[in-house]
Amino acid sequence: MGSEPNVILYTAMSLDGYIAKEDGSVDWLEDTGEGVEGTYLKFYSSIDTIIMGRKTYDQILTFGEWVYKGKDTYVLTSDISRVPEKPNIEFRNDEIEDLTTELKQKSKSNIWLLGGAETVNAFLEKKLIDEYRIAIVPVILGTGIPLFTSGAEENLDFKQVTEYDGIVELKYEKKKMKIANFEINNNK
Repeated sequence: MGSEPNVILYTAMSLDGYIAKEDGSVDWLEDTGEGVEGTYLKFYSSIDTIIMGRKTYDQILTFGEWVYKGKDTYVLTSDISRVPEKPNIEFRNDEIEDLTTELKQKSKSNIWLLGGAETVNAFLEKKLIDEYRIAIVPVILGTGIPLFTSGAEENLDFKQVTEYDGIVELKYEKKKMKIANFEINNNK
């Protein structure tokens, strides 16, 4: 990969904006069809690093087998004394700007900002997300954990829409400001 890796938010969301039920469960994603596998597998092969919050990590552990083998995983938590249950996992309590800078220097591929909502919103507030890939699943949960809650504003450029099995996957990138013949990321 020639350029700096991107931090990519790749997640599924209900039609009414939730990424999980109030109890954190995501069982509503089980019947999403096989089309999602194609875009997920392509995305998954484009990353080598995963960032997630501790609640998301704990939720993933309930699934049984660790599904992110071979990917360097960084779990954001205030309790770094905890010992990871699997290899290639680090618990970190860094400032997210510092961690992002470090991982962009270390990573050879893109970085997946997996979630959950608290982690996503912390990255959004600091304008650290380069690309948004959100799969809107045709289900209305009514209540749950919303994806965006920070109140932070971010201008995005539309890049792509893909439809499969009733799911609409949207792809946006952080808007770049154009000044004369130069293009710069809108980080601040």
